[in-house]
Formats: sequence, structure tokens, C-alpha cells
Amino acid sequence: MMIRTFLKLAALAAMLILTGCSHSSQNENGRPQAWLQPGTQVTLPAPGITPAVTSQQLLTGSFNGKTQSLLVMLNADDKKLTLAGLSSVGIRLFLVTYDEQGIHTEQSIVVPQLPPASQVLADVMLSHWPLSAWTPQLPKGWTLTDRGDKRELRNAGGKLVTEITYMQRKGKREPISIEQHVFNYHITIQYLGD
Repeated sequence: MMIRTFLKLAALAAMLILTGCSHSSQNENGRPQAWLQPGTQVTLPAPGITPAVTSQQLLTGSFNGKTQSLLVMLNADDKKLTLAGLSSVGIRLFLVTYDEQGIHTEQSIVVPQLPPASQVLADVMLSHWPLSAWTPQLPKGWTLTDRGDKRELRNAGGKLVTEITYMQRKGKREPISIEQHVFNYHITIQYLGD
């Protein structure tokens, strides 16, 4: 029963990111890259963010008609980003850290179908990092804009690739959903501990 629960959570992690990718790469500076759409990669911004971001979230992802949930703890400061996935009883399933040395991952169980950590971090960073951190990283012709309670990532042809919806929470703008139109998945984010 416990193994089946772990596998369901691993499937959620796979669903929550760009599922069509089988590997991640790094640019010439050693910074991780992630897929924006088939054939188009982006180098992730530097890992630091100010002010710091700390939250406990329940992520619910929908992909191919299936829905799964996962508890995550997000911590990011001016030096690194850490994302931990937990089971419903608080057992750590994985830990992803992104710092000056790159991405480091730890898994509590080996699940071969888990996608690259850089893909998960791309969604987190697209949601939280300022436009000024992303703009220099985007491929030529791509745009990332804030419009009211939405953030839109568009490709060079103007097609909407990713749409992030925000709400005001504790005086801060926080993401509450991520819709990835090219890879066809949707994530809703519920904040815990309020």
C-alpha cells in the first residue's frame, strides 16, 4: 500500500512538469536548462531571490484526465532554492536544491519516470522570480508579461505557452495556478498554515 502511494506521488511529480522531456542539460556556464516547448530550452535564472519565499503548499495537478496531489515545502532566499515533496503523513519523498553549484536532488525511493528537476524548478521560478530575472534568459522573440492577476509566457509566434494566476496573500502576490498550454497540464496551488 505504501509503495503504491509513493508511486502515485511520483506520477504526480511527473505530471506537474513538462512530461515530454527525458533529460535536462546545462548551458556553457553550468546553469541548468529546462524545456519551454518541444525544441525550445531556456537557461534558468540564478537561484537567489529577494525577498525570501517560504511556503507550504498542496499542489493538485491535472494531466491526461488524471488528478493527483502532493504536499511541498518551498524555501528560497538570496543564495538558493529548496523544494521538498512530502507524503500525506509528512515523509520526505524528494528534495531538490538549486544553488551556485547547480541542481542537487535526493529521492527517498528510486522512481525512474521522475522528470528532470530543472523542469520542476522552471515552473516554480516562472511563478515567483521577477520578470527582470527571466527577460534576459528567454529565447529571442519570447515574452513574459504581468497583466493584472496573470503572468503570461508567449513564444516568438505570440502563442500563449504558460499562464500563471495570482492572488494577494499576506500582502504579497502569490501564484495559485499554472496552466501549461503546450504540454497540457494544470497545477492548482493551495497554501497551508494560513
